[in-house]
Amino acid sequence: MHVLLATSELNPYSKTGGLADMVSALSRALAGSNLQVSVITPLYRGMAQAHPAIEATSWRLAIPLGDGLVEGRFHCQKLSPNLTFWFVEQAGFFDRPGIYTEANRDYADNAARFIFLSRAALILARHLPNPPTVLHCHDWQTGMIPILARHAQWHAGWAQPPQTVFTIHNLAFQGSFPAASWGLTGLPSDWLHLESALHFERVNFLKAGLTQAQAITTVSPNYAREILTPEYGCGLDGLLLKRYNDLSGILNGVDYEEWNSASDPALPSGFSAHDLSGKAMCKAALQRELGLPEDAEVPLFANISRLTDQKGSALILQTIRALIDAGESFQFALLGSGERALENAFGDLAQRFPNQVAARIGFDPALSHRIEAGADFYLMPSRFEPCGLNQLYSLRYGAIPIVRATGGLQDSVIDPRDNAAQATGIKFTTYSAAALQKAVLKALALWKEPAWLQHIRHNGMTADFSWEKQAAEYVSLYESVCRE
Repeated sequence: MHVLLATSELNPYSKTGGLADMVSALSRALAGSNLQVSVITPLYRGMAQAHPAIEATSWRLAIPLGDGLVEGRFHCQKLSPNLTFWFVEQAGFFDRPGIYTEANRDYADNAARFIFLSRAALILARHLPNPPTVLHCHDWQTGMIPILARHAQWHAGWAQPPQTVFTIHNLAFQGSFPAASWGLTGLPSDWLHLESALHFERVNFLKAGLTQAQAITTVSPNYAREILTPEYGCGLDGLLLKRYNDLSGILNGVDYEEWNSASDPALPSGFSAHDLSGKAMCKAALQRELGLPEDAEVPLFANISRLTDQKGSALILQTIRALIDAGESFQFALLGSGERALENAFGDLAQRFPNQVAARIGFDPALSHRIEAGADFYLMPSRFEPCGLNQLYSLRYGAIPIVRATGGLQDSVIDPRDNAAQATGIKFTTYSAAALQKAVLKALALWKEPAWLQHIRHNGMTADFSWEKQAAEYVSLYESVCRE
């Protein structure tokens, strides 16, 4: 079986969030299970220079978009006999400072940019010497692929297009554009209707994927259930209920080669579940790096995140300030960026309480590893969380997660109230600062019980969220759609 994955971002070449990590790790795990795997993604600014192994090919593209013709070229990197990454060069679309936005504004031509990517993916799928049997599309940026493939089969002589699987990484991001953008697809106007991509008189790329793909997945079993409700369905819960039998949730995994506390090159010292002495060294080094007092006896809480309402950033602010006012002994480290008001608020808090709060605004992969390794507890109070990855990294790095019981957080963290023997973290239900504060107070109480703390930490560090395990579920799904 040959699987082609289509994605708008791919770690380590391009990344704004968990999508890049997931597709990269899944593709490698699938290739490791002896599938033939290809990935297609844009060639963004600076990628070829940063990754010299990416080679330009002689394969050039000329894709109609509306009344124009847009040219491009494929680049390629073969990582192993079973794994090939394909990159689509189109300087006008992808040689830009950002992936989707610039100066906090979406690019005005995002519809054209990702229709171009989708049509390039289908050209690749149709003309590879070994055509893929499954085309796995990820998030709204590739949502037009299933309907374009269907049209190519019915009207352009493609006798056996690949079966399509569409994965929702975050239903809140849908790729909604004015109806006039439909003309860019090259599809007949009568193909735009409520059973395809039309949604509130606009073209909705994500809806196109949901209506036309043979199978739909999302990134955790609990999120697959949540999005069937009005609260989490983002206006598409009715459609998802109709496709209930084609919908499944597969929890994301962790790339334990990158996230390995024993051999992580970003850490000052390695450690494992059986030898935590290196974690104490990581904590001390992190405190020094962030300008916090070096104190092994004070619990260190952390958060690495986009600073938004979805991630519960305001709840963290309120909770940290309330605990400081109450005289609690703890430290807090933040790494993140997002809404300007939240960036400023965390910065102000760090300036006012430099012995308890450190805030680094920005994106720093190496520092994120050091924070996970040095922290004692990790805060993740999301309003909703399709899967989440940082709680999985935290488990392996011995930072006990404190999470809201939603989406993949519910699936991946075990609270002592649910199973004391297998507990790995602390969960709370209500999306409020009061509920988060109560959970943090539980953590402060846990800190004073070393044996119980070590039991929960050990459970988390030995839990298995490897991609090899999760990839087997995707293989089963691919096999099932190919039998249809």
